[in-house]
Amino acid sequence: MDLLEHQGKRLFALAGLPVPPSRLAQTPEEAAAATDELGAPVAVKAQAKTGGRGKAGGIRICRSAQEAAAAAAAILAMTIRGKPVESVLVEQAVQVGREMYLAVVSSRALRGPMLVFAREGGVDVEELATRDPSAIVRSPIDPLLGLCDYQVRDVVAAAALDPEDPGAAETRAQLGQAVRSLWRLYHDRDATLAEVNPLVLTADGRILCLDSKVTIDDNALSRHPDLPSQPPEDEREAKARAAGLAFVPLSGDIGVIGNGAGLVMSTIDRIAAAGGSAADFCDIGGGARAAAIVAALEAVLAGPPVAAVLVNVFGGITRGDEVARGLIEALTAAHVDVPVVVRLDGNAAEEGRAVLDQAALPGVTVAESAERAVELVVAAARQASPGGAPATGAEQAAPTVSRRGGED
Repeated sequence: MDLLEHQGKRLFALAGLPVPPSRLAQTPEEAAAATDELGAPVAVKAQAKTGGRGKAGGIRICRSAQEAAAAAAAILAMTIRGKPVESVLVEQAVQVGREMYLAVVSSRALRGPMLVFAREGGVDVEELATRDPSAIVRSPIDPLLGLCDYQVRDVVAAAALDPEDPGAAETRAQLGQAVRSLWRLYHDRDATLAEVNPLVLTADGRILCLDSKVTIDDNALSRHPDLPSQPPEDEREAKARAAGLAFVPLSGDIGVIGNGAGLVMSTIDRIAAAGGSAADFCDIGGGARAAAIVAALEAVLAGPPVAAVLVNVFGGITRGDEVARGLIEALTAAHVDVPVVVRLDGNAAEEGRAVLDQAALPGVTVAESAERAVELVVAAARQASPGGAPATGAEQAAPTVSRRGGED
């Protein structure tokens, strides 16, 4: 679960990380009142789960309550990278002397947490990683040992603080404490990402977190009842989650249902390679019963219209006949009017194919292989989509609906 900036900063403060005073506002009037309370100047910052807020005009410095109200009105009307802005954070402005970057991230390559620090921060840290990789410190953290003192010293040394500065010793101590506190937050809150960009050194020698990006492991949310519950942004995702399924909306016109993330992702890649595009996908996981198949199909069909649906299941724990019965139940109840291609393999696959054959549902194609299933669903989607390109090659030879796609 991704947190908004103000939610992340609340966790920062609880973990001992220094953050500027701020107030959340949902109207221009609230923004003006917050400015009067905090004292101008303030930064009015869009609260949206996306990057690039500053470049999009979603962060503005205001020197009066009237300016803050006007800025809030403009920002609240924005949509940044497809994310509507529903609130703003009014934060006390500070004189920035220097910007840095600090994060603890879950590294897939290392299969564990990694400490990341850059002596330059702000919006161009990605450019810094390309321009000067040596300017970034990456230090793997042993999950059993936790953050070690030498790793904290490495970050402080990499910051290259001016030793002639009378306050350098205090600044180094503050920076070291910030590193320790960020690790504590990451560890104690079951985070997969805890990032500060920028981490600033103010003109008066303070270390402050001017932004927050925190992602909490969804599987650990039950251990953190104090975190705000955030319903999925997509109604279909909510339906799938309620059924214990994983759903991801995309932008194509072919719905995809499969069991296991690897199979689903490879199916999407196959569809793209064949000239199609997935509209969404639902992962029913292992051991899914008929009710899960019904929920998956409902979720896939609940959003923008899809041109065709591909169900690709390789049964290990999941039984093919259970999948078939769930499909029949869902297709019968929902009166689905788009082509559905089904590929069943593995555990009880033959029984599942027999169940589908016996049901003889109109519009359902049973394919003998994943390759054939992809060919059929892409051809069906092209035929169904207005202005769709005609099928070519192997797709022209494949009927939109057949009882056994692999035998035609």
